Amino acid sequence: GEKVNPSYEEVCTGSTGHTEAIQVVYDPNVASYRSLLHLAFNRLGDDIYKQNQVGNDRGTQYRSGIYYHDEEQRQIAEELLESYAVADREVFTEVKEAKIFYTAEDYHQQYLLKGGQSAKKGANESIRCYG
Repeated sequence: GEKVNPSYEEVCTGSTGHTEAIQVVYDPNVASYRSLLHLAFNRLGDDIYKQNQVGNDRGTQYRSGIYYHDEEQRQIAEELLESYAVADREVFTEVKEAKIFYTAEDYHQQYLLKGGQSAKKGANESIRCYG
């Protein structure tokens, strides 16, 4: 995005050019980048085919994206996305170089947990929105 260190509220307007995202720090001796991308794609499900939408959240700040840190990660991401492409559905997940990552304010960290919800795999409850 264009705005330096935007607030969460500013990102939510869709006017900053930023994506609401997570940053994953991992040990490649424990999990491969490829396996993490497979997990992410499986969690996104059909949302990889939706432009500017994840779940019920809509807007440019909710676009699906993979933000790589080196050429190998870029190649893996593009290869995996190609494998998800089907004849009648376009993949709308962008692949771009990682730039500056701004951490959300404390009140938005562990958002689901603070709201009494589970983010664990297999949780069946609907995600409730606050605010």
